[in-house]
Amino acid sequence: MSTGKSVLGWREWLGFPELGISEIKAKVDTGARTSCLHAFSVEPFEREGKAWVRFCIRSEHSDTTQDVQCEALLKDQRTVRDSGGHEEQRFVIETDIMIGEKKHRIEVTLTDRDSMKFLVLLGRTAIRGQYLVDSGRSYLQGKRIKRRKKAGTAE
Repeated sequence: MSTGKSVLGWREWLGFPELGISEIKAKVDTGARTSCLHAFSVEPFEREGKAWVRFCIRSEHSDTTQDVQCEALLKDQRTVRDSGGHEEQRFVIETDIMIGEKKHRIEVTLTDRDSMKFLVLLGRTAIRGQYLVDSGRSYLQGKRIKRRKKAGTAE
């Protein structure tokens, strides 16, 4: 029986083109309603009468040299309950993500995920109606982009 839907593994490589992240490892979490992104130095501000948020993100835990400063229109502020039952007020933005070759516009909450294994959770609202999840497989929508070493740099 073919559903016409693409299949995701329990973890996938995503891109956040508007935020300057070409690849970041994400956990696909159908238990989470909303997607979330590790963000730090989060600061709301106003621009031309509209609420915005400024924040920093990184694509890998250990690579602080790749921190990216971002600004996004603030869509909302919501109370989110984590898997441990703790509630937290989070800023919500709307941004494009890339899953393989497909671009999607999704809502993302900004939170400190530094102590978590994955800096991104892809929640069920972002994938509803478009994807199925095979919890026994990984990276079904593409492999990590391999970067070439520049000439004269150490391996």
